[in-house]
Amino acid sequence: MSGIGPVEPGEDTYHHPSPALAAAAPARVRLAVPARHRRKAVLAAAATLTTGVCVYVLNAPAPPPAPPPPWPSQVVGFAYAGASPKGEQAGAFTFDVSISTEPGRRVTVDAVTQPSAALAISTEPSAPFTVPAGESREVAVTVYVLDCGEVPRNAGLPFLDVTLRNERAVQKQSRILGGGYPEDLGAAIQKACVRPAP
Repeated sequence: MSGIGPVEPGEDTYHHPSPALAAAAPARVRLAVPARHRRKAVLAAAATLTTGVCVYVLNAPAPPPAPPPPWPSQVVGFAYAGASPKGEQAGAFTFDVSISTEPGRRVTVDAVTQPSAALAISTEPSAPFTVPAGESREVAVTVYVLDCGEVPRNAGLPFLDVTLRNERAVQKQSRILGGGYPEDLGAAIQKACVRPAP
């Protein structure tokens, strides 16, 4: 033979990629979707999403209502502050009351009265007045003796009747001031209405 033989295969003729590499290579598939179908698909997806959001919003539970504010009598305090330094008047007794409120709760005092027809009462400042939230206010109260024959002699009387108002309600209640108020008032009444011993 002259050295001419059959043609042999060249380099990498039988080389095949490994199965791991073949699995890792992404398969590219191009779908030919017409533009009008793509628009319809996008519109359908948007409509579905909008419907889902609307259904959620309409069926979402309502938040619980805020609790009502407290009653005015629950957030205000009265303290007897002693006889007023403004001086004495004949047949009258003037004393100071400190009215305080809790933080965030203002209260308006619409009226300050007392139950006895034999006594009259006035305040400075005159009612109505407001005690700002979280503060205290000094109020001068004057009790006038109108009828010594009917004036109460009990050291625990008379009560102070106050009408309180806030954003929730208007309340009227009786307050008994401590801190020596009954004794001081009793002494003032005794001085204004001196009676002979029985």
